[in-house]
Amino acid sequence: MADLLPEHPDFLWRNPRLKSSYDVVIVGAGGHGLATAYYLAKEHGITNVAVIDKGWLGGGNMARNTTIIRSNYMLDKSTRFFDRSLQMWEGLDEELEYDFLFSQRGLITLAHTDAEVRESIRRVESNVLNGADAQWLTPQDVKALLPIVNISQDIRHPVMGATYQARAAIAKHDHVAWAYARKASAMGVDIIQNTEVTGFIKDGDKVIGIETTRGNIATEKVGIAVAGHSSLLAEKAGFEVPIQSRTLQALVSELFEPVHPMILTSHHIHVYVSQAHKGELVMGANTDPYTAYGARGGFHTIERQLAAAVELVPIFARAHLIRVWGGVVDISPDSTPIIGKTPVEGIYINCGWGSGGFKGTPIGGYTLAHTIAHDEPHEYNKHFGLDRYYTGHLVDEHSASGVLH
Repeated sequence: MADLLPEHPDFLWRNPRLKSSYDVVIVGAGGHGLATAYYLAKEHGITNVAVIDKGWLGGGNMARNTTIIRSNYMLDKSTRFFDRSLQMWEGLDEELEYDFLFSQRGLITLAHTDAEVRESIRRVESNVLNGADAQWLTPQDVKALLPIVNISQDIRHPVMGATYQARAAIAKHDHVAWAYARKASAMGVDIIQNTEVTGFIKDGDKVIGIETTRGNIATEKVGIAVAGHSSLLAEKAGFEVPIQSRTLQALVSELFEPVHPMILTSHHIHVYVSQAHKGELVMGANTDPYTAYGARGGFHTIERQLAAAVELVPIFARAHLIRVWGGVVDISPDSTPIIGKTPVEGIYINCGWGSGGFKGTPIGGYTLAHTIAHDEPHEYNKHFGLDRYYTGHLVDEHSASGVLH
């Protein structure tokens, strides 16, 4: 009997039977999990890989994010890491042979206080020194680039300037997941949906398999890429990760005429908005101030987001809200991702992307794949391991992450 479903032009990836053993199992079929599997196959020749998800492919945070791609971080380690990811994005559609509507439209991040102005100018200079494009804009520069912004000094939070990254982008998140899945599957990776990991089988401090709702799987290497549920899975494996899981809400409007050609964000009053290719306004806010696993929206956040957006861009008052949702984000103590080995031999983790993991999908998958294949970190993620919380070598990106704790 054939292992696969019949061939059909609409099938982007194979639908294989679950095998009893794999060289590597990746838990989480979101962007980072699928990217890890793809780079394991492409860069390291490891194709006996399963990507397992308790739901459907790309159905977690990958389907719930606001698709902003940027590299305007503060510290050297972070800027180089995220700018390398942006460089990978710039050729990824051709590499994966899939048009996921990657659009480099530029990002304006507003400053509303003297402190924000000082921090923002400092960040611009840091970005330039690290080879990432960045500019400082006056309020008049902002108005020239994006005429819909209100730069009046009579509003509650007047615009005092802004940072600008011209290479910042958005992309169609679902299509990115499908593109990685298609390529990974073609190279032999098994993608197993609707299969929950319920436990880990260990020999001392070494993993030798996993337990799932469809039976046990033998493996000596496991990659965890499950965002806000990382701490729950780590607990099952017998170790801890220092993350907080919170709901991050977002919303979209009905279709709107093309008026917003860039990405606009304000950390101070915390709203960010872009206009999708079809015309919807896509808005996001700060995380909810408490631990939660509910992937849903709430009226209090909708009210604050819309009030902030309308103050900055008055014409948005004419847009009608049609949908709101939430994603469970994983916030690390220093607002920097955790990518590397864990206390359990053979288990590797990719988490802590509280400021938005979508932008780091290529580099996150690439570096986790390298770490799994070689049992040591890549140059890009060597500073992002769990051990930094024991040694005190934190990579503190609170000012640039845009997510408050």
